[in-house]
Amino acid sequence: MSENINRDLPDGATELSPDDLVGLIPDYIDTREDLNQFEKLNIQSALSRLSKQKLTYPQILTVDFCIQLHRNMFDKTWEWAGQFRRREVNIGNTPPHAISTQVRNVLDNAVFWVENDIYSTDETCLRVHRDIVWIHPFPNGNGRHSRIFCDVLRKSLGSSFFNWGNSGGELVSPDKHRAAYILALRRADIGEYDTLIKFATGTQ
Repeated sequence: MSENINRDLPDGATELSPDDLVGLIPDYIDTREDLNQFEKLNIQSALSRLSKQKLTYPQILTVDFCIQLHRNMFDKTWEWAGQFRRREVNIGNTPPHAISTQVRNVLDNAVFWVENDIYSTDETCLRVHRDIVWIHPFPNGNGRHSRIFCDVLRKSLGSSFFNWGNSGGELVSPDKHRAAYILALRRADIGEYDTLIKFATGTQ
């Protein structure tokens, strides 16, 4: 099963370890496409629940909310949903023991940015997105989790969800939308956010 799920991964995707795959709840999933489709349903359920909540940015910018969002997005898919990773991965740039502290630092920074009007709303949200992706706190689902996290944050600051290059925010398939997203994210890694802002807002 792991060979099929980890085969032909798109650029920037995380390979799931045998330990990760032990936590897979549906027993019929055999390919990455099957997994993506099941996770999509799980995420849609989480979004439905989120739509009924009126959250403020101080409620969102906490480690507890970050963890709970991941749990809600993947609770039907993975037994480890909402748990920080315990192993090194090919993408994560933070050792497991430092993840909680680093996530808290990112969110505390974002509170400061909002309260002191350091960046525009869009740049604030996308800096949070990029920083969480960089930390790669969970075994899987970090891109989708951090995109929804910053969508919810953007909504709390008076705007709507990003359109993520008119992709619907999934960006899991190896297509032109994902390629443009990965390129924009890599520009953000070196401090250039204009490309990511244009992609996320659909103005490129």
